[in-house]
Amino acid sequence: MSTENNTGQTRLEFTVGKDRHLTLVADAWGNASDPAVLLAHGGGQTRHAWGETARLLAEQGKYAVALDLRGHGESDWDPHEDYAFPDYAADIKTVVDELGEHVSAVGASLGGISSLISHHTHDHQLFNEIVLVDITPRIELDGLGRIRDFMLEHAEAGFATLEDAADFVASYTPNRKRSTNTDGLKKNLRLCDDGRYRWHWDPKFFAARPDQKREGHARFELMENAARALQIPTLLVRGKISDLVSPEGAQEFLDLCPHADFIDIEEAGHMVAGDKNDIFSSAVIEFLCK
Repeated sequence: MSTENNTGQTRLEFTVGKDRHLTLVADAWGNASDPAVLLAHGGGQTRHAWGETARLLAEQGKYAVALDLRGHGESDWDPHEDYAFPDYAADIKTVVDELGEHVSAVGASLGGISSLISHHTHDHQLFNEIVLVDITPRIELDGLGRIRDFMLEHAEAGFATLEDAADFVASYTPNRKRSTNTDGLKKNLRLCDDGRYRWHWDPKFFAARPDQKREGHARFELMENAARALQIPTLLVRGKISDLVSPEGAQEFLDLCPHADFIDIEEAGHMVAGDKNDIFSSAVIEFLCK
């Protein structure tokens, strides 16, 4: 199902899951007959992380589709708490099947893992090209712990005001100038019945991961195999001050996938697209639209 608004965006909905019990929401820019680019955000983010990049891709003749992954944004929260990587990978496959042929992927963190695994699982023919944003098989566990702690600190209590939320985000991203405009935060927070703002994702997204060590090992092995098997054009984008992907982790990926292009973006952390959107968007456009 699709509906268009007066900004040129089209709202899309996809039904996914083992019994098609979940609805995923996406925004699309451009002409649906053009080659599609599926943009999948990181854990704890929403489709709005891609707004400017998606718009610019559409200007270059792409059909840019920014998706809310299950449990995030306006997409359904899974009543079965199925938030494992294979669940996300299966959702990606369903969405790509509906988008048709000639689909490229841009995936950040969780979205990158899901896209890479989905491509690998489905005969290595799901995507024409893939952009992995600050995610590799090897990740720094200390950095992962800091991200997890940040996301969970206010997951239940929430925030009294948008200003409080903006201050908290600024404390985690000192490399990024704090915006005085909180409108963007409204897309990543939901105003609850008790008057408090909470993140726009299901807290059970983390509760569904009781064995981090085992899951991490399985993810590493699957991603390593998937990276080694990649034959499509590939771009790895790293934030140069990322606390999740180290220079060594990036190099290991490039050793597994020697044909991949690589860009290390100055003054960008794990949330590359938010930290340096102009540079990030230019790199993605140059890669996908050459």
